[in-house]
Amino acid sequence: MLALCGIEVILITAATVIAFLLRFDPRVAAQYLSQFWWMVPLSVVVRIALFWIFGLYSWVWYYMGIREVLYLVLVIAGSSVVLSGIGLMVSRFALPETLLIVEWLVVMALIGGERLFIRVWREYQLKQELLTKREERKRLLIVGAGDATELIRADIYNHPALGYQLVGYIDDDERKLGHKIRGIRVLGTTQDIPLLGSQYNIDEILISIPSASGEAMRRIVAKCQESRVPFRTLPSMHELINGRVTVNRIREVQIEDLLRRETYEPDLGQMASYLRGSRVLVTGAAGSIGSELCHQVAGFDPDLLILFDINETGLYEVELDIRQQFPDLRMEVAVGDIKMKSKAELMMQLYGPDIVFHAAAHKHVPVMEFNPDEAVFNNILGTKVWIDAADHYGVKRFVFISTDKAVNPTSVMGAAKKVAGMLLQCKSQESRTKFMAVRFGNVLGTRGSVVPLFKKQIAEGGPITVTHPEIVRYFMTADEAVRLILQAAALGNGGEIFVLDMGQPVKIVDLARDMIKLSGLEEGEDIEIKFIGLRPGEKLYEETLTETEELTATRHEKIFLARLESISKSELDRGIDDLEELALRGDSAGIKLRLKELVPSYQPVVVA
Repeated sequence: MLALCGIEVILITAATVIAFLLRFDPRVAAQYLSQFWWMVPLSVVVRIALFWIFGLYSWVWYYMGIREVLYLVLVIAGSSVVLSGIGLMVSRFALPETLLIVEWLVVMALIGGERLFIRVWREYQLKQELLTKREERKRLLIVGAGDATELIRADIYNHPALGYQLVGYIDDDERKLGHKIRGIRVLGTTQDIPLLGSQYNIDEILISIPSASGEAMRRIVAKCQESRVPFRTLPSMHELINGRVTVNRIREVQIEDLLRRETYEPDLGQMASYLRGSRVLVTGAAGSIGSELCHQVAGFDPDLLILFDINETGLYEVELDIRQQFPDLRMEVAVGDIKMKSKAELMMQLYGPDIVFHAAAHKHVPVMEFNPDEAVFNNILGTKVWIDAADHYGVKRFVFISTDKAVNPTSVMGAAKKVAGMLLQCKSQESRTKFMAVRFGNVLGTRGSVVPLFKKQIAEGGPITVTHPEIVRYFMTADEAVRLILQAAALGNGGEIFVLDMGQPVKIVDLARDMIKLSGLEEGEDIEIKFIGLRPGEKLYEETLTETEELTATRHEKIFLARLESISKSELDRGIDDLEELALRGDSAGIKLRLKELVPSYQPVVVA
């Protein structure tokens, strides 16, 4: 730093002398000579002082870019203005204004050139280091020549220890083909990956397209697999939204990458309008959706976040993670059973929540088929406890997390969630609380879902068990599901059933095959897929609407509104009383028959 300052004292002195010689003819220069000798030390003192004040000696000029150049221009221009002002106030320093302009240009050329030389010298050293260790470095081919790739290139170039040698780019934009980007050539399109991998002896392929759809990712991954070169990827845009794009973010391609949906811009202002400064309570906070709700709500600066769940170990882990990310957040953790009315009322009295997200539920279809009494106690009566408490204690907004399995249900779990939604609709007609439900399908990677099961079966050598060759499901990530839940909650005025756009359904057997390929295995050779038949309560495909419902668009492209079905409150109340009595007696067959009466579209499966 001091060495740089010393060099610039010499450069500013030289610049002032050069400017004087350029500006004045030797015959005229003599009459300004006395002022000039005052100008030299004054220019040095003023400019060096301003360079220190504005931090030019604290920057790492190895990484000089456009931002740094513009800042340098402004600081040097500002110092010239200061010198001009001194000349106006003190007659002995008065010199023609054109001299100061010439001097500014010369100073800019010398100082800017010096700092550019630092950058160029650093790049030369890095290049030499790369050349001397080229044989030790992985030859990298990057798919995608966009903004994210430029950040990766810079990271690789500035950190030789990462061990990569960037060979070229792949991009489907024909305008880029054959051209160089920062000295690296675009070698071909994604169709050329297998050929280029062999031609250039590529050691690793990086898929650097965070905005790529699932369809595009499947196509690129197929070409990478054809090349037989190891490949990895950058996370999706949603994963990167709060993080920098660096080599450290590179990871293995996951099944979630092959199921990516089109990206969209959430209306953060709309979500913040009701979350910021509010007291938010989340039931089922230790679950997949509940924990993600807590993480995302925490980012909107609520006045208080209350985590409620019966799973105290899971709560502890979620709390620890959130406190690490948001150390200043006010948060309370409460262990309890959603079926206990006294506990729900205590939560309302202690914390006075403005918003409740009710995510707690028994969710596993086959388990509930054998335990329909628990589906009644937990999914229906437990939800009723919290609906009543929210109404009584004046909660402003209550969001019920529903499921597509509640549509024309074939399972006890789906039918129970349907009844819980009917309770919500009835209460919304007489309450000042804004009650609403959000309905969506399967969430990738949740406990008990097919993805963790398939991963476990692959690790064990198989077989992978699929219930039916034609079974299909809708999928989204927990991250996207929660963002849409928070968005839908902002739209609700009470009584709505919001349906999330789940995209295209996915065949489970195709999902299994993709996971086999991503594991570097071959179906039939390394691992088998075995069809075991539908489980109790399971159907081949899920639906988003009943026959009597219709979808209406909302202001958000991914969120729709289902038309409400007519419900008799008195009949519903009698039905819930009957279900409670049947559950207390453990009458599984009776529960299913009574659910059928309340939900005519329910087709119960009798389990022997």
